[in-house]
Amino acid sequence: MIWMILSGLIVGGLLGFVMQRTRFCLAGGFRDMYVQKNNKMFYALLIAISVQAIGLLAFTAIIGKPLDNGTFPIVGTVIGSFIFGVGIVLAGGCATGTYYRAGEGLIGSWLALISYAIFSAITKAGLLKPVMEKLNSKTNVNADMSTSTGIPAWIFVIGLVAVTGYLVVRTLRKPKPKIAIPKLKQRYTGIRHFFFEKKFHPFVAAIAVGLIALLAWPMSYSTGREGGLGITTPSSNLVQFILSGKTSFLDWGVFLVLGIFIGSYIAAKGSREFAWRLPDKKTLRNSVIGGAFMGFGASVAGGCSIGNGLVATAALSWQGWIALAAMILGTRFMSYFLFVKPMKAMQKSSKQNAARPAAQS
Repeated sequence: MIWMILSGLIVGGLLGFVMQRTRFCLAGGFRDMYVQKNNKMFYALLIAISVQAIGLLAFTAIIGKPLDNGTFPIVGTVIGSFIFGVGIVLAGGCATGTYYRAGEGLIGSWLALISYAIFSAITKAGLLKPVMEKLNSKTNVNADMSTSTGIPAWIFVIGLVAVTGYLVVRTLRKPKPKIAIPKLKQRYTGIRHFFFEKKFHPFVAAIAVGLIALLAWPMSYSTGREGGLGITTPSSNLVQFILSGKTSFLDWGVFLVLGIFIGSYIAAKGSREFAWRLPDKKTLRNSVIGGAFMGFGASVAGGCSIGNGLVATAALSWQGWIALAAMILGTRFMSYFLFVKPMKAMQKSSKQNAARPAAQS
């Protein structure tokens, strides 16, 4: 029990610390792919997936046992992931991002996190469970990419690394804009500067996230839980523990998500970025609604942007890659109504206002 608590807190703490300090945000990355035509964070995700996938080949060889990807429901995965994608735009962060932003003191993220955890529990064990079961019925297929195609896992990993490497090299070779960006005066030196002030490239952050995601596998296995990082089920279990008091809900994953919050809080305090911040009413409303969408969607899909988008993809599961595509579509859908459409309306209004004086003269 002590090792389960410590190992979960260690992995979660590392993940929360790194994500807070590097601003590694998948929700923002998916949104920027559409709104700003910037794919850098998506490429960073591919790096993290690749690092973990390479490590998993070694890990499964060491333990002498392949990963069991089982089966997955296509319809539930697509619908749930799309809804999750809508939710992360409204909430302003994915599941992990919501945890680490709550650790920074953002009230909106706290509300999104609470709503996310509650709706995860309601969907997995409460009133919405029949809906989840209905969506996930009669569409199960083999999730393992290797066994379903007959192609060895290492070939898929080589292909993933090759594509990722090409995209990364092409991005790094692009000429940088010749615009002088003012830099803040350095406050710290030495180790404190490195851990609490230094800015890191998203690709460097991705390597760190990938290594932490890989570390989660042996740490989790050592406690009897066969899996990697996971956010939705642990969040649901945490709510059910609080409501029922049953310690059976306290597994490795629960201490993982608590560790994310603690690690983020330490990073935010050390870098002087922690502050209680109350957003406007519209943002508060969107945070609660977005959290609910995230909790329901991730539960139906069998994972969030971490469980499916980072872990299942690296484990070479069709569920992870299909879910990732559906999340991105959901993000694009909501980003249009929340960002693109209002921006186009403002541009149209500005053009009309500019044209009026000319017409009058």
